[in-house]
Amino acid sequence: MVDQHSESGRTLDGEILADPAENPGIAVAPALTPAGQAALARAQAFARQAVSPATLRAYKADWTHYAAWCDQTGFVPVPATPAVVGAYLSSLAGSHAPTTIRRRLAAIGTMHRFNDLPWNPAHGDIQHPLRGALRNHGRAVQKAAALTLPMLRQLVATCDRTARGRRDRALLLIGFAAALRRSELVALQVDDIAEDARGLRLRIRRGKTDQAGEGAEIGVPRGRHVETCPVRAFQDWMEIATRKSGPLFRRISTGYTIGDVGMHPDAVRRILAYRAEMAGLVIEGFDRLSAHALRVGFITEAYAKGVRDEDIMRHTRHRTQSVMRGYVQRAGLVSDSPAGMLDL
Repeated sequence: MVDQHSESGRTLDGEILADPAENPGIAVAPALTPAGQAALARAQAFARQAVSPATLRAYKADWTHYAAWCDQTGFVPVPATPAVVGAYLSSLAGSHAPTTIRRRLAAIGTMHRFNDLPWNPAHGDIQHPLRGALRNHGRAVQKAAALTLPMLRQLVATCDRTARGRRDRALLLIGFAAALRRSELVALQVDDIAEDARGLRLRIRRGKTDQAGEGAEIGVPRGRHVETCPVRAFQDWMEIATRKSGPLFRRISTGYTIGDVGMHPDAVRRILAYRAEMAGLVIEGFDRLSAHALRVGFITEAYAKGVRDEDIMRHTRHRTQSVMRGYVQRAGLVSDSPAGMLDL
């Protein structure tokens, strides 16, 4: 058996995507012309864009965790043999969710592939511990609660006419009506919004499932009620934001000064939590109120109103029906249960 301990001292810098000069796997001919060098650099730049920034951040954090585990146990992180990877995955069982375990395996694989190192995720020494870890995990996955229309009205009612109140109201209503992910919501630019007599047209430059960067457009019509109309909320916010370009939703100082810097995606969750606390809203059961609640809430409310699956999917930009229907099934878990048909 090959010794897996760290006397070899081989390490990597922890970067998922190394620069061409730092990657020994890329051979550059001495006589390469400037045009050739530029072409190589351009290819590397596009390679960096092949992975979304959010995924890249998660992979880097996962790699750091794996490297720290190797340091503690005495194993060499790279090149990682299947036995070492299997041992690491086994260490995650019982304390990490299945999605986290799978993502950390993907991060290790990504590091190896981008550095031209051998990688065989189908090896039994990886797959068998992985299956065991997934079957015996001890953490239940907490799902995002669906923000229903009555709940949304409660949150919006806490938004006053201050700068923060107007911004939060617009963010909540646009996020819900457009069924946006938190990253898409904070990435909106002022010139991504077009207004006409019917409502708003939103340009989504890039979404989670849009890895090719093709973009999409979403229509948001005027609401029937003033207090929950996303178009009115947008107008109220723009009235004081007075910006013709840059991020649509901006940070606001404690002195209510509207800044020029856009918001972090996690700010959506914090706004939801803050408004829920102000409204006295308590989420019961196993669910949690996350930034995804806006998107999940739109799906469940639209389905309850009889909107067709294909119309919901076109609006939410889901590629498969199974993911979208998963939210719907959870919403009707009790009301649609066959146990209700029994004479209990």
